[in-house]
Amino acid sequence: MVELVRNYIGGRWIESSSGETFDSYNPATEESIAPVAKSGVEDVNAAVQAAKEAYKNWRLTPAPRRGEILFRVAALLTERKEEIAHLMTQEMGKILTETRGDVQEAIDMAYYMGGEGRRMLGYTAPVEMPNKFGMALKDSVGVVGLITPWNFPVAVPSWKMLPALIAGNAVVWKPGEDTPAVSALFVKVFEDAGLPSGVLNLVTGAGETGAALVNNRDVRVISFTGSTETGLKVYSQAATMGKKVTLEMGGKNAIIVLDDANLDLAVEAITWSAYGTTGQRCTATSRLIVQKGVKSKLVEALVEKAKTLKLGNGLDESVNMGPLVNQKARDKVEKYVEIGKGEGAKLAVGGHRLDTKGYFYAPTLFTEVAREMRIAREEIFGPVLSVIEVNDLEEAVEVNNEVAYGLSSSIFTENVNAAFKAIRDLTTGIVYVNHGTTGAEIQFPFGGTRGTGNGMREAGLAGLDSFTEWKSVYVDYSGRLQRAQIDTEAVLKSE
Repeated sequence: MVELVRNYIGGRWIESSSGETFDSYNPATEESIAPVAKSGVEDVNAAVQAAKEAYKNWRLTPAPRRGEILFRVAALLTERKEEIAHLMTQEMGKILTETRGDVQEAIDMAYYMGGEGRRMLGYTAPVEMPNKFGMALKDSVGVVGLITPWNFPVAVPSWKMLPALIAGNAVVWKPGEDTPAVSALFVKVFEDAGLPSGVLNLVTGAGETGAALVNNRDVRVISFTGSTETGLKVYSQAATMGKKVTLEMGGKNAIIVLDDANLDLAVEAITWSAYGTTGQRCTATSRLIVQKGVKSKLVEALVEKAKTLKLGNGLDESVNMGPLVNQKARDKVEKYVEIGKGEGAKLAVGGHRLDTKGYFYAPTLFTEVAREMRIAREEIFGPVLSVIEVNDLEEAVEVNNEVAYGLSSSIFTENVNAAFKAIRDLTTGIVYVNHGTTGAEIQFPFGGTRGTGNGMREAGLAGLDSFTEWKSVYVDYSGRLQRAQIDTEAVLKSE
């Protein structure tokens, strides 16, 4: 157990104004990791005020200098990668291989966005009048509020925080309530890298903490990743105050496997896309859309592969799959497994919790799943995969596109024509060919369509869009007031 996890406001680590706390737990052992400051409206308002004051100078700091601080963040994250990964595994359960990858995402993003300090490209264009120059520039917005989930407690915040900071904004961050300790460890990196006080602030808590951030009128941008239900509430509330909002919400991702697919490759990719991070990824594969000619052979191989997965504490390097994050998450998985059985789907493997301490649930595979079943359409967020049989590529694409979400999709085929048709026709923000639905690289936009988001993207050059405003600038160097090409007076007389 570690010491009290405090808020970080205005460059100081402080307890909540109420003195209230809650505990963070290890989902593999059900033991408390640390008491955590439970923040309320007063704490959030103090953090926003600190960010508002810090913004005045931070926005005037040359962007290349801001970038140098982010490079130091990257270097410190590299030095502390194992420490952060181990605490992350203890706090939210996924295995060390995955938590190391989580930290690496932040390292990559820090270097990438640090480089944007010397790019942050605008553009020039010709203007109508002689002796006149025009350009468009990216400008900072002000105070940015970040609300992030527990499943990627370093990577996802980095996709938001780092572009916001390089653009010259100040940040107030409310992390997932299941991962406050690793969030504080992440913020400590920024403090040690020399980020000025107040530019980044941390407030820990649950839903009421996030609501206070959304409702503070000095916060001009809200960037949210989490459930669709909560995200839409955030969106509607923020809209009443004219805030800019970025949403990254649910997913019901599918892998399509055609008859000509490389099955060995497909089995590996499907297994890790469905059961990696215990299925607790927004990009996790929860639907397997299989052409009927290969279905039996593929299902048989997946069942055997699922049986080989070792479940346990993620700190054990031999473990393949950790626990679900908490009791509520496991209860939800159990509920959907019962729904699937009640709908007539056939349980091929799994479908039960482990008889041990911790929130473990066996990797589960359903066959004979109809496309209209709830387990084929609703997000479960656990290690449950549903197999849907189709006749051809056209039907597979139709099944993929008909759900409410549109984050990630994948196709396995050796036919280049089929691959390019899928690229064209799959209506998801991310499309993979001969690869699973999980994983992302920081130089490309990340986000989804339909119920997954509101059109904004994270990472890549698009990652700056949420945290900047365009400013158009005109410079007249003629030394005199020029008339427009159209004579306004003549127009008025003709009318």
